[in-house]
Amino acid sequence: MVDIATRVWNHKWKIDPIVRSMIDTDFYKLLMCQSVFRNKPDTQVTFSLINRSDYVPLAKLIDEGELREQLDHIRSLSLSRGESTWMRGNTFYGKRQMFTSIFMDWFEGLRLPPYHLERKGDQYELTFEGAWPEVMLWEIPALAVLMELRGRAVLDQMGRFEIQVLYARAMTKLWEKIEAMRDLEELRVADFGTRRRHSFLWQDWAVQAMWEGLGEKFIGTSNCLIAKNRDVEAIGTNAHELPMVYSALTDDDVALAQAPYEVLSDWHEEHDGNLRIILPDTYGTSGFLERAPDWLAGWTGIRIDSGDPATGAETAIEWWKDKGEDPRKKLIIFSDGLDADKIIELHKQFVGRVKVSFGWGTMLTNDFKGLTKNDALAPFSLVCKAVKANGRPTVKLSDNPNKAMGPSAEIDRYKRVFSVGKQEALDVLV
Repeated sequence: MVDIATRVWNHKWKIDPIVRSMIDTDFYKLLMCQSVFRNKPDTQVTFSLINRSDYVPLAKLIDEGELREQLDHIRSLSLSRGESTWMRGNTFYGKRQMFTSIFMDWFEGLRLPPYHLERKGDQYELTFEGAWPEVMLWEIPALAVLMELRGRAVLDQMGRFEIQVLYARAMTKLWEKIEAMRDLEELRVADFGTRRRHSFLWQDWAVQAMWEGLGEKFIGTSNCLIAKNRDVEAIGTNAHELPMVYSALTDDDVALAQAPYEVLSDWHEEHDGNLRIILPDTYGTSGFLERAPDWLAGWTGIRIDSGDPATGAETAIEWWKDKGEDPRKKLIIFSDGLDADKIIELHKQFVGRVKVSFGWGTMLTNDFKGLTKNDALAPFSLVCKAVKANGRPTVKLSDNPNKAMGPSAEIDRYKRVFSVGKQEALDVLV
C-alpha cells in the first residue's frame, strides 16, 4: 500500500501527475462518449468551469503555470495497449464488447483538444470547445486537476509530521464511516468520487478500504483506471449532459419537450440490463415521469441526483405502481451529496420496498472537513458543464433550483415547456 503522506511530502508531479491515463475518468463518460460518437458526432459544444463555491479563490491558490502544465500533460495522453485491451475485452454489466470496434479505433487515436485558460479576478475561466465526443472527455480530468492542485497548495504549507497526522486522521474518519455501514443487510454502494477527489492516490486508497471493509457490499468504482488496476467493477450509466445538449439542439417547444426522451431512445438501442437507468431530474422529475412513454417504465431503475432524495424515491415508486410495475423489482440509485449517515438513513427507509444502491462521491474521496486550520481542505462544489451546443445555450433546471444553470430567459422558457412549478431550494454543499 502506498504511503500517501510520504509521497505528498516528497512530491514531484512528474512522478505523480494528477491525471495518469485517458481512462482516469468516470465510466459513464466513456459510455456516453460512445453514444455521442454514434448519434451526434458533429455537434459542436462548449464546456465551461463553474465554481459554485466562489469563496474558494482558485486563482489565488493555484499557480497558473502549474495548472497549464497539468492540462498540457493531459493533452499528451493516449490510450495504452493494456487499457485498450481492458476496454475491448472486459465484461461490463455482464456484457462483453461493450465498446464497439469502430469507437475503440477512434478512441485509441484520440488526443484531447486545446483548452482556453484565463484568470478573472480570483477565479479561472477554463473552457473547452470542439466536437462533442472529444470535448466531453475534458470534464472529469479538468475537475480532478483543479481539486488536487487546490489540495496541494494547502499541503505545501504543512510540515512532514503534520501531513502524516492529517492522513492518519482522514483514514480513521473514513474507516469509521465504513464500520458504521458494514452491518447493513443488502447494502450496495459504489465509489462515484472521481470528479471532486482529494487526489488519485487518496481515491485509490478509499476504494481499497471500501473493498476490505465492506466486501461484496462494495460493488465497484466509477473510475476506470482504478477499476482496471484493482480488478473491481466499473460502475456508471449516463448523466445530465445528454439531455442538456439534445435539448439545446431543438428548434421549437414541441421538439424541446421530447428531447429528454429522444436521449433515452438512443440509449435504449445501445444498452440493456443495469445500464437502462433513467436520470429524470434534468428538467424536473415529476413532470418527466408524468409525460414519459410507457416503455420507460420497463427500464431497470432510476438515479436520484438532486432535490430531497426520499421525495424523489417515493415519486418513482408511485410512478412504477401507476404503470403496473412492481417497485420491488426496480433499482433506485441515490447519488447526490451522500455521506455515511444519509446512506444509512435512506437504506433503512427503502430497502425491501425497492432495490437500493448508492453512488458515494465527494464525501468518500475528499472528506478532510475539520482536519486543517480554517478548514482549508474542506470539499467544495466545482463543476464543468456543457454550456453551449452548436452555438445555443444549454439549460439545466434540476429538482433543486440552486443547481439550475443557463440564461435566465431560457430557464423561464424551459420551466414553461416542462411545467416546472415551485421547487424547494436546498444548499449545494458538494
